[in-house]
Amino acid sequence: MSDISGENDQPDPSDALDSFDEIIDAETTRDPDLAVIEAGSRTLRTQGGPPQADIPGRPEDPEVDKALREVEAELATRWGETKLEPSVARIAALMDVLGEPQRSYPSIHITGTNGKTSTARMIEALLGAFELRTGRYTSPHVQSITERISLDGAAISAERFIETYQDVKPYVEMVDAQQEYRLSFFEVLTGMAYAAFADAPVDVAVVEVGMGGSWDATNVIDGDVAVVTPIDLDHTDRLGSTPGEIATEKAGIVKQDATVILAQQPVDAAQVLLKKAVDVNATVAREGLEFGVVARQVAVGGQLVTLRGLGGEYDEVYLPLHGAHQAHNAAVALAAVEAFFGVGAQRPEPLDIDTVRKAFAAVSSPGRMEVVRRSPTVVLDAAHNPAGARVTAEAVGEAFQFSRLIGVVGASGDKNVRGLLEAFEPVFAEVVVTQNSSHRAMDADELAAVAVEVFGEDRVQVEPRLPDALEAAITLAEEEGEFAGGGVLVTGSVITVGEARLLLGKG
Repeated sequence: MSDISGENDQPDPSDALDSFDEIIDAETTRDPDLAVIEAGSRTLRTQGGPPQADIPGRPEDPEVDKALREVEAELATRWGETKLEPSVARIAALMDVLGEPQRSYPSIHITGTNGKTSTARMIEALLGAFELRTGRYTSPHVQSITERISLDGAAISAERFIETYQDVKPYVEMVDAQQEYRLSFFEVLTGMAYAAFADAPVDVAVVEVGMGGSWDATNVIDGDVAVVTPIDLDHTDRLGSTPGEIATEKAGIVKQDATVILAQQPVDAAQVLLKKAVDVNATVAREGLEFGVVARQVAVGGQLVTLRGLGGEYDEVYLPLHGAHQAHNAAVALAAVEAFFGVGAQRPEPLDIDTVRKAFAAVSSPGRMEVVRRSPTVVLDAAHNPAGARVTAEAVGEAFQFSRLIGVVGASGDKNVRGLLEAFEPVFAEVVVTQNSSHRAMDADELAAVAVEVFGEDRVQVEPRLPDALEAAITLAEEEGEFAGGGVLVTGSVITVGEARLLLGKG
């Protein structure tokens, strides 16, 4: 398996002796906002422990960077991921003219409300550890568009991304001319991913839906294994107003004779999913019954878990991710890979425990309870709905002993912002509201008005610019002294987290 621990080396401890002014002077060629955030306001921030997340930066070669920006600009002219015409007709037409690349490899298809990307990365790591060549397609990206398409545990290179786009572009234009609507941004990327996987070629593809399931662009594959992570309320304007209604859409990825791995679900969602499985003669494995988390305890940099899989127990598995929700994601991922290999059906014995331990120990999930700096500790988490915020708030309390936690929140205007803020209210001493650069971002002043209703005026600070918000939060976290145990949690949106990650020196 490719090393997915990332390319960021640990800093020399002697760097901590450098003064703030010296660091700023050394950064004169960079954007001053980036330099200030990199150095910090009062104390030098050091990087978190291993494994480091594998997020690519911009290409170093100016010509490659220019070509990638041109591709990004062309993709940006298409419908964005929030504008949908629920149909797989266009992506099916593209697959047809490309020669059905998605049928040249088996696949594991993942839907749900929260936890999809982390689960996909765990599945990818397990498959890779068993010496299978993997392709992974996930969304949205944290920093670089190339993250969405991975081969062997690493994002494809910018050069390969550009080449793949140029290869499919004539076929995309052909389909555009035949359809009522042009292919969307997400549909083109999905076609690129399936083509790249066929070209590699991969032994197995791990594919995360963009939204829903039945009419999602990814749903032109017939997943041998269908995974459903926990379903909750999100995208209610498009998917439904109850977990059961949302499950009806997500059940669309469950195909004839497949194996379905179900995370713990609300009762109405579980009923819908189980009925679909019966209708298509799918085999079902349910968390809490056929598999699950047996035990877990907090460990340095993550947790130590015992998982019950379809083939037996896997004990003393170190997972370098924080929170009970990640342990449950790990159980789902393990069951999915067991099902893919036929454990519990064709073969009774479990997977090799040492290989499983090695795979989980190497997992990273950028922007998901990710520690990017120390002194004070700065954590990034892409929670963007109330359900995600609740598990993040619980995970922060479990993994860190903060005496004072400052929130930096930048959310999208189409989300349940009040619910998100209410979930964080018990754990945030103060909140700095801000906005990211996306056109979907909620205006900082509008967000502040909601935050004041939830937190009270004295606990809310408004900083429309994200660099200012980060610096303000770091300053607030340090108010009790250098060793007082203050921390910062940046959250509310994948875009906010990605931009903060760049400002804090990652990628």
